[in-house]
This record gives sequence, C-alpha cells and structure tokens, in this order.
Amino acid sequence: MRALILRRVALIEDGGSGTILIGIPGTAEMLLLQGFLRRSGFPHLVLDSAADDEGKALVQRLGVSASELPLAVCPDGTIRRRPTVTELASCLGLVPDIAPDAEYDVAIVGAGPAGLAASVYAASEGLSVLVLDSDSFGGQAGTSARIENYFGFPTGISGLALTARGFSQAQKFGATIAIPMAVERLDCDRSFERMVHVLTLVNRIQVRARTVVIASGARYRRPDIDALEDFEGNGVSYWASPIEAQACAGEEVVLVGGGNSAGQAVVFLAPSVKRLHLVARRYLTETMSAYLVERIASLPNVEYHVGCELAALHKEPGGLISATFRNRNNCTRVEHGLRQVFLFIGADPNTAWLGGCVDVDERGFVATGKQFRSALDIGRAPFELETSRPGVFAIGDARAGSTKRVAAAVGEGAAVVAQIHQALGHER
Repeated sequence: MRALILRRVALIEDGGSGTILIGIPGTAEMLLLQGFLRRSGFPHLVLDSAADDEGKALVQRLGVSASELPLAVCPDGTIRRRPTVTELASCLGLVPDIAPDAEYDVAIVGAGPAGLAASVYAASEGLSVLVLDSDSFGGQAGTSARIENYFGFPTGISGLALTARGFSQAQKFGATIAIPMAVERLDCDRSFERMVHVLTLVNRIQVRARTVVIASGARYRRPDIDALEDFEGNGVSYWASPIEAQACAGEEVVLVGGGNSAGQAVVFLAPSVKRLHLVARRYLTETMSAYLVERIASLPNVEYHVGCELAALHKEPGGLISATFRNRNNCTRVEHGLRQVFLFIGADPNTAWLGGCVDVDERGFVATGKQFRSALDIGRAPFELETSRPGVFAIGDARAGSTKRVAAAVGEGAAVVAQIHQALGHER
C-alpha cells in the first residue's frame, strides 16, 4: 500500500502523467474537470489548445470547434468531447459495474469522513460494502486546505490528504466504491420478507442492501443573489484548492463566511493574492476557532468587512467580477472589483433523496435514536444512530444533533458499524 500511494503521489506531483485534458485553461468547463480529477487524486495533464503545440495539433487534426472543448483523452485512446464529470469518470474506469442482482450487507451513501470511516470498519470486519457518492470522496472536509485541530496531526493536514487515506483504506479492505454515482431515492416499499432496502440510482439501476448508512452530509448553501448560477465555476467557488489559488494569484478576491472552513481557506489563499476581503456577518471570535482568528489577524493583506453580506455580483470585461457588499446595520453598499468570490456560508442537509422515508427535524437533518416519535415495529428499541426506518442509519453532518467536526464524523462512522452488526444479528 505504501509503495502504491507514494507512486500515485509522485505521478500527481510530476504533473506530466495521467489523463490528458485539452482546452482553454481557466474556463468553467476545464476547471470542473480539473477539480474532479484533483479531488479524486487522479494524475492528469492540462494542455492549452491555443498555446501548447501538441494540444493545438490534436485539435486541428480532429477538426474540433471551440464549442466542443475541452477534450479528454481516455486511457484506451478514445477522445471525449466536452465530457461531463460522469462521462470522464466512466472513460477512466472509476465507476465499477454493479450487478443488478447484487445484494450488499451495507450501502453507504456519501464518501465524506463519516462514510469513509464506516466503509473502512465495515469492510475490515467482513461485511460486503458499497459506497456511493455523487461527486468525489472527501465531502466538504476534502476541500479544506489545512485541518490543524484534528487529533494526531500537530502540523496539520489537508482535507484531501486525510480523506484520501481513508479512501485507500476502504479499497484495501475490499469495499466497492462507485464515484460519481448519485442516489436518486431510497425506496420506502418493503416488498421483501426480510430486512432489505432498495436504492435507485440516477441511471435507474437499483441496488439492494440489508442496511443503509446515510452519510450524505450537506450541500453548500447558496446566497440569494440574482443569476448566481452564471458565476458558479466562472468566478464563484465553494472551495479553495490550488487550482483556484493559481487562477487568482496576485489579484483581489473576496471570501464570504465566518466558520472554521472559511478561516482555513483565508489562511491558505492570503499568501497568493494581492488582497483578500473577508466578509462576515458576525465577529470571527464568535464563530471561529481561536487559533484561526489569531492566524488571520497576522495576515497584512486581509481586509475585514464585519456585519456585512454579499449583495450582488456583476460581470466585468477581462473575466473580472464586481461584487457589492451590503452593511446589515445601516444598509450602505460598497462595490469592489475582484477576480474571484469564495463562498463559505455554511451548508444545508443533503437529505432530499430520502423522500420522506425517515423522520427528519424541522431543518431537514435526519433524526436518530430517541429523536423521533414513531416506534420501530420490530420488537426492539432503535439503536443510537438508527433512523425511524429499521436498518437505516444516519451519521455525520446529515444527522440531527451531530457535532460538525471531522473527528466526530469519523467516530460516528466507526460506531455505526457495531450497531449494524447488532441489527443484522437481530434479523437472524
């Protein structure tokens, strides 16, 4: 395992190996594919279709128009024109074939820290495990530039490096991981004699599992701004990776948010940019860990806008963005010309796919244990992490009352496996 991991790291750092993407660097389509490959820990090389001789020659030979860029060169030599993330993953062989008659001991929806921890412990204890995620492994934690308060890493570790270790461990113990593979719904109809659950995927494939773990976390919260979708991936980001840092190097940027994820992103971005405008509704000491507040206070190019919020975005020539900040106290507005906007304003539970199959609280987080009112009609009390539907569990950020920390998510991922064993044992 160590040899394989070091080889993969070397290939990524080399930057000249792996899948080839050909197109215009910095465009929304190219950044989307690059971001997926980076978060998946997949080596890749980017060629400028206008400046690199090899990329330019291939585009001309194939007669590819600008509307068909970017291109992706697959390992088998086929070339995909303007592929989606799912199409790119398919051509790279990242998505396994799932047999229609397969039945797993546990299906885990979500490959963040909670889901990965559950998959590691479940697979290592001999359970057949399927992990599904619509994006990439790591969840929101995977986008953190540096986590410095996670136990055992005194010098800090990036979210991607931490969750990549969990991803490799899950594979080592034999878990089947399907990414990107979105779950459309949990089927509430119990049409089998014994405990079994059916998940319908977006490609209409149905997966059966004796137990299900809801680890789908949360979705990035989007501010109420006109035409925000026009800027997403093209001036607006919900994470701060080296790709975004390189794109806005030496420019002015704005980061909106006051939590720990926002603080980690500020510390990561500030050394690369000319000026960083930090927009927060409250004082950082109220919402952010002390070590991050102190670190940010020492950065000379960070300008605070406390008590403010992002009010509007406007496109400017040259790819720049004009952002308007609004003071929540006196309603005054200030406009700044910027290169990039980073949004870290929290998240909402990613539980819509459950379709009412399990009880949730008023905010949409999944109720577990004694949090729900309905009793389980199976002759036993619910387990601490079990939902109102027998054999369906919830862990991590999607669970009501959970501690929104990486360590807590990993702990719940480990704890839920013991409860899964108990549930399966009771079934017998």
